[in-house]
Amino acid sequence: MNNRGQHFELLALAYLQQQGLRLIQQNFLCKVGEIDLIMQHDKQLVFVEVKYRASNAFGGAAAAVTVAKQKKLIRTAKWYLQQHNLSNAACRFDVIAIEGLEPYQYHWIRNAIN
Repeated sequence: MNNRGQHFELLALAYLQQQGLRLIQQNFLCKVGEIDLIMQHDKQLVFVEVKYRASNAFGGAAAAVTVAKQKKLIRTAKWYLQQHNLSNAACRFDVIAIEGLEPYQYHWIRNAIN
């Protein structure tokens, strides 16, 4: 991962921790794909995709989470759940879309993928 991507993941992590989520794992990587942040919110596992765009032209950061990317995230999350014997765990997919220049605008989209 490049430093720029890591920078925005750390900003997203700090933002979510301020909202009461707890970090389980950062940059989960397996043969199927990668999940930026895996967090816990109450009794729910939250798989988080972090996207940054300086401009909201072309749909902004959230639009960068394409259908293909969503499918890959779902496959990766299933792999994670299987490997950790959490097949019955309550979980959801969130997107943290960070846009603009400092001060950044954060858009937390809960249940972004069904």
